[in-house]
Amino acid sequence: MKVNAFTPLVPAPGLAARVSSVPYDVVSTSEARALAEGNPDSLLHVIRAEIDLPADVNPYSEQVYGTARENFLRLQSEGRLVRETGPSIYLYRQVMGSHCQTGIALTCHIEDYENNVIKKHEKTRKVKEDDRVALVKSIDAHPGPVFLTYNDVALIDSFVEAWTTSHQAQADFVDPTGVRHVVWRVSESDGTPLLEALRAVSVSYVADGHHRSASAWRVGTEKKAANPNHTGDEPYNWFLSVLFPASQLRILPYNRLVRDLNSHTPETFLSALAEAGPLTRGGGAEPAGPGSFGVYLDGHWYSLALTAVDPDSPIGRLDASILQDRVLTPLLGIGDPRTDERIDFVGGIRGTAELEKRVNSGDFAVAFSLYPVTIQQLIDIADADEIMPPKSTWFEPKLRSGLFIHTLG
Repeated sequence: MKVNAFTPLVPAPGLAARVSSVPYDVVSTSEARALAEGNPDSLLHVIRAEIDLPADVNPYSEQVYGTARENFLRLQSEGRLVRETGPSIYLYRQVMGSHCQTGIALTCHIEDYENNVIKKHEKTRKVKEDDRVALVKSIDAHPGPVFLTYNDVALIDSFVEAWTTSHQAQADFVDPTGVRHVVWRVSESDGTPLLEALRAVSVSYVADGHHRSASAWRVGTEKKAANPNHTGDEPYNWFLSVLFPASQLRILPYNRLVRDLNSHTPETFLSALAEAGPLTRGGGAEPAGPGSFGVYLDGHWYSLALTAVDPDSPIGRLDASILQDRVLTPLLGIGDPRTDERIDFVGGIRGTAELEKRVNSGDFAVAFSLYPVTIQQLIDIADADEIMPPKSTWFEPKLRSGLFIHTLG
């Protein structure tokens, strides 16, 4: 892999908790506005700049990106974001309850993205790509990292363990959701063994951030075409990433909700489910394992077991595919879950109580809880150059944006 130390903008000492924010794509405009209320230092004023404009402003308008640039420059002029003292790597630890994961923040090269050294498992939507391209171009920086994973390397693990136990953290805070974030700076010279070990890694995988990585590649490619003296080493060739060893990560389920029963009554729908696979009333909301699904209908939970239509395919074996093939398409008429407005998705962090709430409200007729995808399934699908069904993986905890910002100029 091509990886590099970088000299980022970082929050001024003591301001990491105040400046850093949730990623742009996990909150709505109203949620972002509420989170940033009373805190002009929040990076949400940059990555979701529509929160500072009237509610009727198009979030993809030039006015929004212009406001993002103004806010970004303001954070620098007011000393909230400051330039690091030299080329650096960062060790970034997140602790959520009993779960702990430590990644390495640095920059990766767009050529690795283009050449599939950095592998993907999701399709991107052009409107979301265009949005991030416009933002990156307006501020000339990557404000949020791409979440990458790689197969564990003992030498890397040893370096991280030794450094984090023997050096003081640059930032250490707990965010409003209770997740602890700890950051250690490693100078480029001190981090040489770490960089060399990472450069020997043959492949990595996008865990979260397909639109951020795609937009970074697009911006870098545009800048390359516009630069007659291009060398490949310019800052625009590199994008902000945090790499985590695969064994440390966890994926939460991505559950499904459907607005109506496609002309079924609850009784006929339950009968159709029972024909698709063994169906039992009760048993709890959480699936017992792969191939098991929770179904919430008319105030009751049911357990449903299904088998894959194509068990030899790594895609076909995914529970999201099994549910789509056995229930969502044939029984509920959901053809393309990427575009069908009758289906919605709820990340596992919100829990099955959110499914109950939304069905009980009358907005949805039925909910399905799924068993989470494993890291190995993700890797197998990416290695096979396959694309996962939409909304298959929910990684938690999320990486904060604004702890380190890679500038392109």
